[in-house]
Amino acid sequence: MTTTTLATTLTSPPTKPQEIEIPRGPVTSTLIFYAPPPDDAKPWNYVEQPPPGLPQRNYTEHPSEVSISDMRGQEPSFELDTHGFTTASAIPSKVTDFSSEDQITSIYYPEVEALILNQVPGAERVFLFDHTIRRADANAKRQPVHRAHVDQTEEAARQRVHHHLPSEASSLLASRVRIINIWRPLNGPVVSLPLAVADSRSVSEKAVVGIEHRYPDRVGETAGILSQEGQKWWYWSGMTNDERLFLQCYDSHGTQARTPHTAFKDPRTQEGWPGRESIEVRALVFG
Repeated sequence: MTTTTLATTLTSPPTKPQEIEIPRGPVTSTLIFYAPPPDDAKPWNYVEQPPPGLPQRNYTEHPSEVSISDMRGQEPSFELDTHGFTTASAIPSKVTDFSSEDQITSIYYPEVEALILNQVPGAERVFLFDHTIRRADANAKRQPVHRAHVDQTEEAARQRVHHHLPSEASSLLASRVRIINIWRPLNGPVVSLPLAVADSRSVSEKAVVGIEHRYPDRVGETAGILSQEGQKWWYWSGMTNDERLFLQCYDSHGTQARTPHTAFKDPRTQEGWPGRESIEVRALVFG
């Protein structure tokens, strides 16, 4: 049953306190899934401006209505090695300004590293390789992604190790390697464009399609997700700034241990509610 919880937050841009009913419980929304190129060519996407005469991407999209369950109140049930995602609550941060790259790298990165080492079973070493701040604003540099996807394929994950730790890559890849994203809001509680994540066990390998991710200086690979019956999607209603969502994008020792995810429009979000702001930090996890 859908419920609501009252919270006090600020409008964006802030003017005066406004009482918001945080949407809770299961919700039905339209998620955007991958659809193959019309000519069945290998799919590709240009991260920046494509070469003259080429489109941004050669594949299309398939919107599909999906029921999304609420993990609020069931947080202990989700495990990285089983579902591909897990949660952590009451996590403090000493960062006072997430617009400061220096604070993010000098304060938040060590906090994330310690969090992973403390809460991810088997983790012995962490290498944080990048982060992205997303804001639901037309003028934002990076906005929430409205496509079901996985950040790296197996090949892309292995390339990451070679790219960032070339002298150690061979020995590191001989043992367990994972890529885990740590996701949190910056202006919680989240009341618009929440993040949906799929139980990795419910997503077949045939539904995970590698897509060339073409940068100006290299080619990576992400994965688009085909819509299939039986997929189970979740979100964490009203995520607050002291909550963390762990998304496992790759596990060299796991089976189907990758987490499709996407932003989605919650039909219960009302006009004037603050647009979601969030940060995700991506980590290579060894051990």
